[in-house]
Amino acid sequence: MNLLTQPPQAPGTIGAADEYRLAEPTLRELTYILFDRHDRSRLHSGWRALIADESFHQQPGLTAQERTALSYARLRKINSAVADPRDLARDPRKLAGLHEWTGFLDGGLCTLESIHYNLFLGSLLDHQTPADGRDLSDYTTLRRTGTFLCTELEHGNDAAQLETTATYDHVTGGFDLHTPNPGAQKFMPNTSTTGGPKSALVAARLVVDGQDEGAFLFLTPLSDDFGHLPGIHVRRLPARHGTPVDHCVTAFEHVRLPREALLEGMHGHLDPEGGFVSALGNPRKRFLKTISRVTTGKLCMSAGTLGMARAALTIAVRHSHTRLIAGAKAGRRIPIADHRSHHGRLLSCLATAYAMTFLHRSVLDRWVAHTPEEQEETERLVAISKGWITWQARGIAIECRERCGAHGLFSHNGLSELPSNIEGGITAEGDNLVVWVKAASEMIFGHVVDRTGHDDRAPEDRSLDDLSYLRELHGRVEAIWQDRARAAMRRGRRGDPLGRWNSASASGLEMVSAHARLQAADAFLAAIAITTDPTARALLEDLCRLFLLEELARHTGDLLSEGRLTPGHVRELPTNVERIIERLAPRLALLAEAFDLPEEYLKSVPIAQGQHVMGLDKFLTLDAVTFPSPTPGAEQHLRGPVPTVLA
Repeated sequence: MNLLTQPPQAPGTIGAADEYRLAEPTLRELTYILFDRHDRSRLHSGWRALIADESFHQQPGLTAQERTALSYARLRKINSAVADPRDLARDPRKLAGLHEWTGFLDGGLCTLESIHYNLFLGSLLDHQTPADGRDLSDYTTLRRTGTFLCTELEHGNDAAQLETTATYDHVTGGFDLHTPNPGAQKFMPNTSTTGGPKSALVAARLVVDGQDEGAFLFLTPLSDDFGHLPGIHVRRLPARHGTPVDHCVTAFEHVRLPREALLEGMHGHLDPEGGFVSALGNPRKRFLKTISRVTTGKLCMSAGTLGMARAALTIAVRHSHTRLIAGAKAGRRIPIADHRSHHGRLLSCLATAYAMTFLHRSVLDRWVAHTPEEQEETERLVAISKGWITWQARGIAIECRERCGAHGLFSHNGLSELPSNIEGGITAEGDNLVVWVKAASEMIFGHVVDRTGHDDRAPEDRSLDDLSYLRELHGRVEAIWQDRARAAMRRGRRGDPLGRWNSASASGLEMVSAHARLQAADAFLAAIAITTDPTARALLEDLCRLFLLEELARHTGDLLSEGRLTPGHVRELPTNVERIIERLAPRLALLAEAFDLPEEYLKSVPIAQGQHVMGLDKFLTLDAVTFPSPTPGAEQHLRGPVPTVLA
């Protein structure tokens, strides 16, 4: 049976692997709610089973080039487990699931998956027509790995202004692909020969009879078993932080492409005489249609960083229960998880991670089900959510690394590279700040904020334990910042659009941030509403309260001034947070275990198994190390060779 095409299981089940971990009903229910309920088997179980294999676990001592080669080898292992890669590329939910379950294991693999399956194969499929006889077998079997070349050295977030050209030749019926200047070199695709032969979708300006018709994608072979093809110039970029990928700068020197290299559609195609035809008169709209896979890419990047945040929390929480420190009584040692200063921070991160998970599920569902009339708004929501989730994931990864102390700095403990890998998700498929600025510019006047409460009671009669009240307060925060942004725009000087925008942008970005939190709150509340186990429901309600109260703290001044909160509420807020943390503290481990990381993987992470010093034996060997003895002149010896990282 193909690993990723298992028959559906009954709602609430997750398969045989690690079944003992879900014997407790509350844990079982939390995992069921977190991982798409009855759709868990189709979207998650196969990936989870796949990464339990030791070939996906830590392999220390590798060089950067060896690690990159390993990422490509793992990509092939994934591909061999997929019944039909075309179906995977067409299914945003399953594709996002792949990123969720592999991102924390290998950030480079997460990047390669997104490029090959989504940007490359997905774009080919999106542009395929019944009359198109393009053979995709080289890419579905990974005889050739696909990559995607859009951004250039001088054109990143303004990729619509890219300068690479593909000039149509009426004589041959093909194209001349060319890099006209150094700034037009493609930056930073994985175009080296590592990983075997590759082909690319290259974004280039289509030039027909001297007329620039805008940017389109061109299928371009880059290399074969012997190296790069003529006219393809590739230079590796210096190493970056995080898991290595073979990032390169790539240029084209009058590379000849056949007529079928152009990916066509209603947004643009050539007629039999070589004339350009398009249903879209605007070149920018043509370009956005050409690279429409970027939206699914945002969902994949969010999913990858979401999985990283949950893995970081699982490791840090396990560590907190096995790492012992001196207690208040002489001779007694206690786990660091007993300290509020430790478990309180982890619980705050857990509350945010649950909110991130529910938001991602909700936004992904909306993207899959959206109508053409809803596309613009849904694309904006995907972009906003990507920014919020990836930024929150970075904060969680950093917090978890710190809570594991010096042990968290070592890569074999699964934490040290996560923040850098999440940085890649923050920048990929549209830099977070840039996409939020775009969203803010659209939402200041083009977004309707819900300004009406759903409860007529006065604030004095409302409780900070009331989730509906907390949700209303967050909605009011969004309205406050929208009003400020609108006022700033109206105050701006006419004839100075940049000046007007600069005066409103800070408030606009706060509005977008509030909107993201509100969407996360709604997704969280929806998840609570379908939870049937009473204990699981109570835990989710407390996690949601913790998330909403902590996010609300810095907005209490505004809400107080508007009469939405009372002075008593403001004074009570820290106490309410402390009470929630106190209730949740005994369930810290259970809340993290609901993330359901395979035990086979966690066994490969020393600090997740309570191994702190001797746990390093898997990666280090020790020679005779002499320690001073309390008795002068005496010596104690620890067996083993000299500390050396194994090759």
